[in-house]
Amino acid sequence: MLRMGAAVAEAEPSGRQLSDGDLLEELLSTANAARAFHEFRQSQRKECFNLLRWLQLLLPLVQELRESAPALSDDAYRRLALLGRAFQAARRLLRCCHDGSKIYLTLESEAVMGRFRGVYEKMNMALEGMPYAELGVSDEVKEQVELISAQLKKRSKKRTETQDMELAMDLMMILQSKEQDANNADRPILDRLAKRLQLQSLADLRAETMAIKKLINDHQSDSTNQIVDLLHRLKAIAGVDEKNILGDVFIPKYLEKCPSLMIPNDFLCPISLEIMTDPTYERRSIQKWLDAGQRTCPKTQQPLGHLSLAPNYALKNLIMQWCDKNKVEIHSGDPPPEPPEDPKVVIPTLVKDLSSPNLDVQRKAVKKIRTLSKENPENRLLVTDNAGIPALIGLLPYPDKKMQENTVTSLLNLSIDEANKLLIARGGAIPLIIDVLRNGSVEGQENSAAALFSLSMVDENKVAIGTLGGIPPLVDLLQNGTVRGKKDASTAIFNLMLNNGNKLRAIEAGILPTLLKLLDDKKAAMVDEALSIFLLLASNPTCRGEVGTEHFVEKLVQIIKEGTPKNKECAVSVLLELGSSNNALMAHALGFDLHDHLADIAKNGTSRAQRKANSLIQLARKCS
Repeated sequence: MLRMGAAVAEAEPSGRQLSDGDLLEELLSTANAARAFHEFRQSQRKECFNLLRWLQLLLPLVQELRESAPALSDDAYRRLALLGRAFQAARRLLRCCHDGSKIYLTLESEAVMGRFRGVYEKMNMALEGMPYAELGVSDEVKEQVELISAQLKKRSKKRTETQDMELAMDLMMILQSKEQDANNADRPILDRLAKRLQLQSLADLRAETMAIKKLINDHQSDSTNQIVDLLHRLKAIAGVDEKNILGDVFIPKYLEKCPSLMIPNDFLCPISLEIMTDPTYERRSIQKWLDAGQRTCPKTQQPLGHLSLAPNYALKNLIMQWCDKNKVEIHSGDPPPEPPEDPKVVIPTLVKDLSSPNLDVQRKAVKKIRTLSKENPENRLLVTDNAGIPALIGLLPYPDKKMQENTVTSLLNLSIDEANKLLIARGGAIPLIIDVLRNGSVEGQENSAAALFSLSMVDENKVAIGTLGGIPPLVDLLQNGTVRGKKDASTAIFNLMLNNGNKLRAIEAGILPTLLKLLDDKKAAMVDEALSIFLLLASNPTCRGEVGTEHFVEKLVQIIKEGTPKNKECAVSVLLELGSSNNALMAHALGFDLHDHLADIAKNGTSRAQRKANSLIQLARKCS
């Protein structure tokens, strides 16, 4: 106890900045302020509620002390002051999880969990050795606080693996891809991210925009541009055209000569934020909003009673008068759109045409379904409800490679909807998709890999794809495919290997030499993806021996010395996983003058790389 008291004394200032009563009032005020947060934005939600529970359980101690008002000794004062700082840190952390950026909180989930452990450690330091007898605390409260202290001590040292591997992989694939290079595989990932992060409605996207603005104003980070890019892409799939969110207000060219920029707010489209030429809401913007599957008003978030668009002529006349007065010339840009076909009429006919005896009719129907199913959720539902899935599966064995390509891509699009993943798999599609992966056109192979990735989000399908032989052709595509094909294959393989049985199948299929070759493939630029798969293999005791060779360790050392910050982060993570169970490998790595490079990463690397590098440095000391 004396040693703990000495540690607290060294950590705390000797003077008393507040009176005893004020210190206790501040403790209560801070705890209550922290407890005011009830909703949290991201994956730390469970930990936030745990922290709130600890705060609630500690309140009786503070309340009892406030009522009895004992004279606090220096030791008691120091401990309560430290508890106050722990409460303040808890309040800041809960606020961050309450209104911070969802994307940032997910990307930095490991660092955020480190902050939780830091709060628990501060609380435990304050409570362990608290002079209860001197304070006159009741036995009931004393027993409760001592129990909490013991639990907090375990909690502060426990390194809980909170990272959702599927979510982490989704983020990695999207953040490393460029918007202009997006392909069919990106859409299901973006849809899934939007759903998991709850960034689908206009209100949620605007709240995330404000959180990211605040994040950038408070501090810049290496991931800022990636976070902003991802937000733009999530807005795009939601039908929100609001690109320039973080810089100055964007002024369209048609307003550059306008003597006044005080545009009446009612003249601006709430979606595109530009002057409307075809109100209410700019017709092109609201049509884009509806085509993206939105069925609520973008301004009020109320459900729409119908989807018919009618121009507001009175408002249009007011806008034209204002533009004439202020010398603003605006142009509608696109010609008036033709009345769209009604999918409720078209799609049943197209599904029926899939079974036509005329091959040309089948080709046209599947091509049209591929287009209609790509972006609109209602269209996908119509295809499913009209028995489109079994009809499409029936076309997969056709020897026509273009038809195979359009068919497998249509199934990929339909698999965006969670309910369809099992329907497609249970309809017998998996072995047929694997056959297209082996023998189809280049685009057919790529989209087959993407379809297997999408289907593998369901655990039942992970097992089916592995047992039906889907991993060897994916490994072959990873080795011999186009750059896009390699990326689709790596994503599918990573997801499938979340099942332990598939890790062994991947090794049998030759994944290790393929990944080693990929580390040197500068054209593919897939070092991070390869290392992420290596990390999954290294985490499995059965596979670890296959992965952990001296040659591979030398590759990791080279990447740690010469790679990009993200490359180094991944390489350090893999080396830490291997070295933790094999001192000989760790010693081999240290023989290549690794110490200085690890120290540099621990100081200047990404947040995750810094933590992994510090752990690796500690492991190296033990090995030495």
